Amino acid sequence: MAIAGADNEAGTPLLPKTVDGSVDYRNEPAVRSSSGGWRSAGFIIGVEVAERFAYYGISSNLITYLTGPLGQSTATAAANVNAWYGTASLLPLLGAFVADSFLGRFRTILAASALYVLGLGLLTLSAMIPSDCKVTNPLTSCSPPRFQVITFFGALYLVALAQGGHKPCVQAFGADQFDEKEPEECKAKSSFFNWWYFCMCFGTLVTLWVLNYIQDNLSWALGFGIPCVAMVVALVVFLLGTSTYRFSIQRESRSAFARIGSVYVTAVKNWSVSVSDVADAEERLGLISHSRSQQLSFLNKALVGTNGCSLDELEEAKSVLRLAPIWLTCLVYAVVFAQSPTFFTKQGATMERSITPSYKISPATLQSFISLSIVIFIPVYDRVLIPIARSFTHKPGGITMLQRIGTGIFLSFLAMVIAALVEMKRLKTAADYGLIDLPEVTVPMSVWWLVPQYVLFGIADVFAMVGLQEFFYDQVPSELRSVGLALYLSIFGIGSFLSSFMISVIDKATSQSGQVSWFANNLNQAHLDYFYWLLACFSFIGLASYLYFSKAYVSKRLNTL
Repeated sequence: MAIAGADNEAGTPLLPKTVDGSVDYRNEPAVRSSSGGWRSAGFIIGVEVAERFAYYGISSNLITYLTGPLGQSTATAAANVNAWYGTASLLPLLGAFVADSFLGRFRTILAASALYVLGLGLLTLSAMIPSDCKVTNPLTSCSPPRFQVITFFGALYLVALAQGGHKPCVQAFGADQFDEKEPEECKAKSSFFNWWYFCMCFGTLVTLWVLNYIQDNLSWALGFGIPCVAMVVALVVFLLGTSTYRFSIQRESRSAFARIGSVYVTAVKNWSVSVSDVADAEERLGLISHSRSQQLSFLNKALVGTNGCSLDELEEAKSVLRLAPIWLTCLVYAVVFAQSPTFFTKQGATMERSITPSYKISPATLQSFISLSIVIFIPVYDRVLIPIARSFTHKPGGITMLQRIGTGIFLSFLAMVIAALVEMKRLKTAADYGLIDLPEVTVPMSVWWLVPQYVLFGIADVFAMVGLQEFFYDQVPSELRSVGLALYLSIFGIGSFLSSFMISVIDKATSQSGQVSWFANNLNQAHLDYFYWLLACFSFIGLASYLYFSKAYVSKRLNTL
């Protein structure tokens, strides 16, 4: 019997282990050994590197193109950059909604990539139209061909729309390749967000050193055309990995949007119900009274009545609403973040940028120090700091996501203080050499003075940016993870609009009665230092507010925050 049993066991093939809640490209249960993990994540990270290469190939030097070939003033160009960046960061909310409710993440990525290629192609076409505008004198105004302006801005916002579908879905799709219920894959998912940002910044670094040089010294058309080719290649690479991907399946008959929306609607309809009715409903459904259940207790009214929601639906609705204070208090960080591709770049253009007698570094290339500091610091953070912190805190991530975000906000505050001090020195140097009224003359101060503020921005991103990505992915219902990442991106969209609004208001207020605007085209007469000090004050207030609300935050999973 024993021998027969052994033979039977030996002759029975073991069924492959599948991943709960996931299917493969044939719509069959995903086999763990042949799908997902770092193998699939590699293809997805590859397409993200190309997308960031393309996106920053536009955004990093956009202010130079607007004040050069399109002949706009510094303040107008900065406002346009912020408005575009804000739109590009808000459109992921639309893209995430389409992905999570209709197309799915994979199809949305394909559609967005195709739009990207179209937008970049039109952008290249617009840059090929001859223009008389030059960048040599910042005080010179000109009018480029109307067709060029229309084509350029149309293509620019088409890229923003493509980014709206691409950005939230690619990262969520990549994280979906790891099963959080399996210990090793759960640990790998935590590292995924770090290495995702590492690779993304590597692509950005290449952009800032290669494309910005091409755009400033060779051709804007070539500088926009190369990203177009890169996106075509990325789309092909992404399709090559199709057979290895895991696709999440929807478990509920109703979409998460419908379930969460019905909780809010029912709570409003039941606004007048008595406290005793709510208590009876809580007791009937077995809702245990603790800090988590009583937070946002007004939503508990949705439990009352024959059409009342379930406890799971109530918790989903609460988990989304709990994000609001964190989202709001991070807006100041986003306003600060918006300065590096605009005023920091214009500052660098006025300073001594010679590396050799025949080569000058592009002002926009200075943004590469943000990416470089990220590329250097993330391995240190992931392989050195986290294990050390983990030995003390016994938390998988070493420190909590909220602690990580708070550290980044604090570092951004320090960056603005340093930026203000450096700008004060630049203005003093310009005054000492009699260059106040000579904006076309280089200020004899090395551009390397700007490096510390860029490096601090990069280290702040490692903490705040990656922390926000993981936080908003982790704290929303699993079916809404694209929306969660879109919410994180929307922080920077609203932050850019706020920055644009602040610039417009301050520019108007400080240029009245013959006064020189803080953002005058002649930066030697302007006062960017005042603006930076103002942002430092706002950043400090934002940090204090963040610390207050993060202390009261109740996590979706109590052991993560």
